Amino acid sequence: MSLYVLLALLNGVIIGTSRAVNGQLSTRIGPFRASVVNHVVGFAFLTVVLFALYSWPKTGSAPFAAYLGGAFGALFVAVNSHVFPRLGAMNASLLVISGQVLSAVTIDCVEQRSAPSAVRLLGVVLVLAGLSLPRLSAQIRRNRKETQECPNETEPKSVSETEPKSATESKPATGTGSSSKSS
Repeated sequence: MSLYVLLALLNGVIIGTSRAVNGQLSTRIGPFRASVVNHVVGFAFLTVVLFALYSWPKTGSAPFAAYLGGAFGALFVAVNSHVFPRLGAMNASLLVISGQVLSAVTIDCVEQRSAPSAVRLLGVVLVLAGLSLPRLSAQIRRNRKETQECPNETEPKSVSETEPKSATESKPATGTGSSSKSS
């Protein structure tokens, strides 16, 4: 079991690295082209691995819907390549992981045909709350920094500073009192 835990953690590191690399590629060639490059390189890599370790898999036994995972994966890479450089590594990862947790609970509910237990729901709430802590912490730091940079803007202004000048105070005196033109 510990080998699987280690593999899952290693896979998380690989995914994080892949997101950063794909995000950089996306800024240069666009998200969908980056996704195509990602999948062509991945296909070539896995083809070599399959031929080196095994033989080509038989595809006739899986239902058609099982092959949609490839389309979902391609879309995931394209969308993630687009948002990753714009949201930053932490925010993009937190949002993706949150979506994965929510979809995992939904998939388990559908497959098991039962609602999740209170303990599982509590676990999901704790995971999502834990995932939001870095974002909340960053927001608090930004608010503190803004407050420290602009201390004078938070002080109340005097009444004379906030009242607009009247129309007579803002216009210069003309001295004639008449605005008609002579021809």
